Amino acid sequence: MNFARDVVERADPGALAIRLVDRDRHTCDVTFGEVAARAGQWAGLLRRRGVQPGDRVLVLVGKTAEWHPTMLACLKTGAVSIPCSEMLRAKDLAFRIGHSGALLVVADRGAESEVAGLDAAVVFTDNAELDEPDPATADAAAGDPAFILYTSGTTKDPKGVVHTHAYTFAKRAQAEHWLTARPGDLVWCTAGTGWAKSIWNVLLGPWSMGSAIVLDEGGFDPEERFGLISELGVTVLCQAPTEYRLMAKLDDLGRFELSHLRHAVSAGEPLNPEVIKAFRDEFGLTIHDGYGQTENTLLVGNFPGMEIRPGSMGLPTPGHDVGVIDEEGCEVTAGEEGDIALRGRPPSLFTEYYRAPEETAAVFRGEWYVTGDRATRDEDGYLWFTGRADDVILSAAYRIGPFEVESALLEHPAVAESAVVGKPDADRGQLVKAFVVLRPGHEPGDDLTRALQEHCKQVTAPYKYPREIEFVEGLPKTRSGKIRRVDLRQLEQERAASA
Repeated sequence: MNFARDVVERADPGALAIRLVDRDRHTCDVTFGEVAARAGQWAGLLRRRGVQPGDRVLVLVGKTAEWHPTMLACLKTGAVSIPCSEMLRAKDLAFRIGHSGALLVVADRGAESEVAGLDAAVVFTDNAELDEPDPATADAAAGDPAFILYTSGTTKDPKGVVHTHAYTFAKRAQAEHWLTARPGDLVWCTAGTGWAKSIWNVLLGPWSMGSAIVLDEGGFDPEERFGLISELGVTVLCQAPTEYRLMAKLDDLGRFELSHLRHAVSAGEPLNPEVIKAFRDEFGLTIHDGYGQTENTLLVGNFPGMEIRPGSMGLPTPGHDVGVIDEEGCEVTAGEEGDIALRGRPPSLFTEYYRAPEETAAVFRGEWYVTGDRATRDEDGYLWFTGRADDVILSAAYRIGPFEVESALLEHPAVAESAVVGKPDADRGQLVKAFVVLRPGHEPGDDLTRALQEHCKQVTAPYKYPREIEFVEGLPKTRSGKIRRVDLRQLEQERAASA
């Protein structure tokens, strides 16, 4: 199988493939036939540049009309693409090129200063020498590598996650069961092109189901996002939790019209129950939370037709045996916390961390791949996220997941964002500490601190309330928008050492 040929080129050439919104907010439609032809032109360029099956190509292209053709061209030629965020800097790119051995970089002109001097040839999208489409397509085996997706690197150098051509087929399952994408749908996944979720649902998933996708070159504005969903006719929406949170914070949500939108999903980190409630109360729309990683696919989710238990990650996805296990690789009893793990080697699971055999071996425990996240499982099989294994706070013998405290804080009208970590404490081991970003119109102070603490005691177990709150202008985040609690933990450890 080759996704470029067997999905894109076999689609109705006149059918809508992409609804593109450019930076000037103009909209144009691109058909499958046009995408396939452009991909053939890029495939010809790659071959003229000497790219062979198995060679690595770094793709530094943002949400523009050239991203899909470039990615498809890599698949057609059998090359291994390395999609990268356009926000990466020269040091980041140099690491990826050196580590992967990439021979060629395809980049937007805006990245010119960052790619200057890199140890690889560079082709810019605005002046690429594209000739007639090259119809030849590599016949890929299931185990042949297709992508190297680099992790965010929150604690050390990013790891290169290797996915195969079997993965390009396996992505169809989550598009069918979680996105519920189908012919005639217009799917908008807002992820940036350098991240795994864009491979899931900006490239592979919706097209596997015959749906069209939205590609928006502009940035995120919560009020504009509501307008575009309506104007474009989006039927399925996939956003980051942060985007849903900021949209839910807008005043008078009833002024927005979402009649075309029949389904919404969220992934990247757990979505707060109060945000799900806000969308359901105002629009009759339940946001279906999901859980997956760069290393795999959607492993756990809330699916249409099943009972939605607010705050739960949901149930394992079809084809995936997901358990909660202990240090010995045995499944724990209902209600007991453990490591979220995937049994076996389904095609949606990565094959290795590139050139890192020890790190690859470290994430397997017998027959289980261990995600590094923690959860409990109830009697009915629903999973409940408690935090990253290194995020869990141990305070006076209590194990406290930061997410629940953060969620409680976000229910308060003064709070825009929050991050919760364990602060070293001689008596309790750790204290629960919250870093809080306030909404406009609210001022930090002792009175607000006490009000937030009392609020948390009311909406979650009292022992979980943040004994310290620090008001900050912003939170450290990865380039994909996830909060870097590790930075805040390190900050508190450094402060404790100095004290």
